[in-house]
Amino acid sequence: MCDCCNDEVRVRFAPSPTGRLHLGGARTAIFNWAFARSMGGKFILRIEDTDPTRSTDENREVILRALKWMGLDYDEGPDVGGEYGPYLQTQRTDTYQEALQELIDKGAVYPCFCTKETLDAKRAAAEAEGRAYEGYDRTCRDLDPAEAKARMEAGEPFVWRLKVPLDHGPIAFDDAVYGHTEFPAEVMDDMIVVRSDGSPTYNFAVVCDDTNMKITHVIRGDDHLSNTPRQILIYEALERPIPTFAHLSMILGPDGKKLSKRHGATSVEEYRDRGYLPDAFNNYLALLGWSLDGETTIIPRDVLCSKFSLDHITKKDAVFDEAKLDWMNGMYIRSMDPATWVDACRPYLVEAGANEADINANHGYYEKMYALVGERLTHLTEVSEKLAYLFWGPEVKLDEKSVTKVLKKEGCRADEVLPAVRDILADESIPWETAALEAEVEKLVEKLDLKKKFVFQPIRVAVCGNMVSPPLFESIELLSRADVLARIETTIAEVF
Repeated sequence: MCDCCNDEVRVRFAPSPTGRLHLGGARTAIFNWAFARSMGGKFILRIEDTDPTRSTDENREVILRALKWMGLDYDEGPDVGGEYGPYLQTQRTDTYQEALQELIDKGAVYPCFCTKETLDAKRAAAEAEGRAYEGYDRTCRDLDPAEAKARMEAGEPFVWRLKVPLDHGPIAFDDAVYGHTEFPAEVMDDMIVVRSDGSPTYNFAVVCDDTNMKITHVIRGDDHLSNTPRQILIYEALERPIPTFAHLSMILGPDGKKLSKRHGATSVEEYRDRGYLPDAFNNYLALLGWSLDGETTIIPRDVLCSKFSLDHITKKDAVFDEAKLDWMNGMYIRSMDPATWVDACRPYLVEAGANEADINANHGYYEKMYALVGERLTHLTEVSEKLAYLFWGPEVKLDEKSVTKVLKKEGCRADEVLPAVRDILADESIPWETAALEAEVEKLVEKLDLKKKFVFQPIRVAVCGNMVSPPLFESIELLSRADVLARIETTIAEVF
């Protein structure tokens, strides 16, 4: 358990709005969200927008949209409020000033007047002499208080540095993933906590925010592991409870290198736009560094929320394999009910030729389309291509390769098959439903003394446009009799 006095588990996801939400950040958000839900705690969204050159309102909205699409509902955040707001760092400057004043009153910080040029010169001198630069040498640490005050009042620029105790032993903590971890205090220089312009440094702002928001567990990428001892020093100086830390391993590409754009899509919205389901996406990312039992791969959202635990996170770097994500997405699509599938596919159905009003008015009709392609989809985006033929009306868009291989193939007798099929389908005494239509057409196989494929394939091309399409008679049932007959007649006229 954490060292915090608060009994309620409180975790936070704190992205910087400097770009899109990438896979690493998305996984961190999932782990925080799932842990909070499994512990009956709170999941907080905090936006660390203190970089004035890169943090934008637009980027913040991108992050909010991505989290909303993933279904990671947060209990407190910039757009939902909460007891410990505001949830934008740029709106929390008063809290940083209060914490700084507390450190000043305790004598835990001191003003430093060393300029950047001075520090750069010392670094260069060390390198020239073949010495390792050991960081800030505490030049201003023991300045006479009166001198320091006079220089501040005179307007000389300065920063505030943390006065790291010289007798501090190893900075130790028990990481929930890496176990007992120690850093030697003697390698820690007196870090800057507040810059000369009055803005807080990253480590100082994070500690202030996590303290004031009563964060009990800090779950984040292991690229922050080196920040942890510095932050612990600040917690100690402020005499605040130290949360439990859990650092997550890196996500690598299949080539074993850090995941990047060269491996394909990297942002959440790219995966959304490529037709992935949020539950499949979350499920897959959750398995990058965590497992339920070492075997189970399909983990529904409610199971993830109830069974997630920090002790099942591994230290081993995770490998992102898009082929596995594709497989999982297909599994989730196949488990959907038709009504949910229609709603998820709306933009792709519209792209195929449907319109929103008709989908709303005839939802049941569109639900029948799920049976045509549900078992065959890897991405929802495939719907627009696979089902476009259902929206052609009386027209047919013939694939030339299919025409050549099926309709014009020597000996296939498609010129006999299609007129005969047209006559059967024109008979209104035959119910316009899959089983009845298929049974009547199958009689042609024996009547014309042809193999079944030489009867069915020409129909498929004439009605659906090519020789590879969803189930034939199930498709015909979803089309009107008039449109099917018109397509067959057009094909006969154009091909023979």
